[in-house]
Amino acid sequence: MDEDLARVTILVAGRVHGVFFRASTLEQAQSLSLTGWVKNLPDDSLEITAEGPRYALEQLVEWCRHGPPMARVEDVMVRWGKSQGEFRTFMIVR
Repeated sequence: MDEDLARVTILVAGRVHGVFFRASTLEQAQSLSLTGWVKNLPDDSLEITAEGPRYALEQLVEWCRHGPPMARVEDVMVRWGKSQGEFRTFMIVR
């Protein structure tokens, strides 16, 4: 397989709680065949860690810049890394 596998950690700030951001992220990640997780953080931001082909991860990052319809994204921080192959699926962490 010639895919450029990578890992990305995305922190999303703004109105991201109570607007189905986690559920929508799950749908986006599954549609892109990514693995990893998404969770709400105590400071009202959201954290996503995902692995898969770099092009698909880039699509997820772009989607996070606006999120689902009710969200109001104010900031997106992105950190790239090497794929570690530790996930089997994409899930919501509570």
